Amino acid sequence: MQQAMNVQRQRLKLFALIAVFALPMLTAWVMVQWRIGIPAQRTAHGELAPDVPVLAEWPLEPRHASLDGGDWILAFDCSRDCRAEADRWWRMHRALGREAPRVSRLRIGGMPEALPGETVTQWRERPEWQQPGGIWLLDPEGRAVLSYAQGVSQRDVFDDLGHLLKRNPDRRAVTELDGERP
Repeated sequence: MQQAMNVQRQRLKLFALIAVFALPMLTAWVMVQWRIGIPAQRTAHGELAPDVPVLAEWPLEPRHASLDGGDWILAFDCSRDCRAEADRWWRMHRALGREAPRVSRLRIGGMPEALPGETVTQWRERPEWQQPGGIWLLDPEGRAVLSYAQGVSQRDVFDDLGHLLKRNPDRRAVTELDGERP
């Protein structure tokens, strides 16, 4: 009798151990299959921009070598209310704090004088993907990551840019560290 109870106790322990590892997997499978308990929040406020070509192919004049420095680029079309838009994005750039040197601003159109940290250029011709007042976040290789329509909240762009900078370490700092190794 004692032997039978001991065997049952051992089987119960084995079943409990299997359940500890199997139940989370079963729960995850149910959540994915039936979309139960999965948050529907968005992480990016902008729209993905697969149709926007790389920055080197944009019809801009003049072409600035300062944009090839490996920084993230906040490009914005400044065809309407340019002074206010340029100031708005300059203030957001300053709000990045210690991450600000990793970002360059590219103003397309508007007044010829540039604010600090800004490059000014003009459209040679308006591409079909361009939208008046549009804003684009470009990665260090010049690929458009996100695009925003005119009138987007400054906070939304700030949050997306902060998230991208956090998830993508500064390659210049990594290269410097690699160069210091014996």
